Amino acid sequence: MNAERDLTRLLAGLRPELDPGRYVFTTVDGPVPAGLAPVVTVTEPEGLTLVVRQEEADAASLPYDYVAGRITLRVHSALDAVGLTAAVARELADAGMSCNVVAGFHHDHLFVEHARAEEALAALNRLAERSGGRTG
Repeated sequence: MNAERDLTRLLAGLRPELDPGRYVFTTVDGPVPAGLAPVVTVTEPEGLTLVVRQEEADAASLPYDYVAGRITLRVHSALDAVGLTAAVARELADAGMSCNVVAGFHHDHLFVEHARAEEALAALNRLAERSGGRTG
């Protein structure tokens, strides 16, 4: 499957999917601690940022202050596609929700406040419908 670049087709084909887990952002000095399976890592001068399941962070006694739901946009977006992140972020911002976006090779992953994850999913489904797509 070729990665999509056309914004209209990207939005129509979002097919957002909510992962049932709870995710947290934490940071460590040095490598990933044993027992953790991060879904995202980001190397920064201040340390290694990890996005892990909340239960993993708790088991490792890692601090965090934000619990997120993870929504995967099932559309296969090209890394050089223009406007997808902005459109999704605008939709959620208009609903008063924050969104932390991570682009994978095949899909974009949105980390939203866990308590509002279902609401975010509904907003994204409405965006897809308005763009001519089907939800789910």
